Amino acid sequence: MYVRAPPHRPVAEPVERDPMPQLPPFLERLLGASSSDKEEAWADFVREYTSLLLHVAHSTTIGRDAAMDAYALLLEAFKEDDFRRLRRYTVDPRSKFTTWLVVVARRICVDHLRARYGRLRDADSPEERERRSRRKRLEDLTSATDDVSLIIDESPTADKHLCEAEVSSGLQSAVESLDPGDQLLLALRFDDGLSASEIATILRFQSPFHVYRRINHLLSILREQLRLRGIESAAS
Repeated sequence: MYVRAPPHRPVAEPVERDPMPQLPPFLERLLGASSSDKEEAWADFVREYTSLLLHVAHSTTIGRDAAMDAYALLLEAFKEDDFRRLRRYTVDPRSKFTTWLVVVARRICVDHLRARYGRLRDADSPEERERRSRRKRLEDLTSATDDVSLIIDESPTADKHLCEAEVSSGLQSAVESLDPGDQLLLALRFDDGLSASEIATILRFQSPFHVYRRINHLLSILREQLRLRGIESAAS
C-alpha cells in the first residue's frame, strides 16, 4: 500500500531576542540580599556610589558641613523602609541608573532644604545672582550671536522684556524635550555650576572632554529647536 509522505515544512529559525535589561550588579545584590547579608550588601552599594552622592550633596548645599549633613541624609533616605526608594527603580535602556540616582538624590536634598528653610534662595544673594548668570549663559550659548543682549538691547524696553521672555520660555520647553540624562547634564553645568571634571565623575563620562562634546551637541539641538519655534535670536 502506498502512503504519500506529508509535505515538507521548513523549520522556522529561532528568533533571537535582545536580553532583558538587568539591574546594576550592586543594586541587584542589595535588593535580593537575605536579612543576614543586607548590611554587607548595603556597605558595598554605598562604596560604589558614595562619590556620586557626595557630589550631589555638595552641589545642593554651601559649605563642607552642610554637604556632609546632606550626604548623611541621602544615605538615610535611600536605606529607610527596606530601601523603598531604590526598589522603585525600573530599568530603562534609554537612561542609566546613575542618572536616575542623581535625579532622585537632588530631589531629596532640595525637598529637605525647602522643608527646613522655606525659600531656598534669596533673590538678591550672591549665590542666586551667580546661578542666574550661569542660566543666562545657557541662553546666550543657544543664540546666534552668543549674546542675546546684542539683539534685544536695540529694541524698546517693552520689546526687550518680551524678547527675553520668549527666548527663556522657548529654551525651557526645548530643554524639557531632551532625555532626562541630558537635562540633568545641563542642570549640573548651568544651574549648579559644576565643572566638566565633576560632571564626568557624577554621570560616569569617560573624561571632561566627553562632557564638553556632549554639551556642544546639546547646544546645537537647542539652537535648532529654538529656530523651529520661530525665535529669531536663535536663528543661524
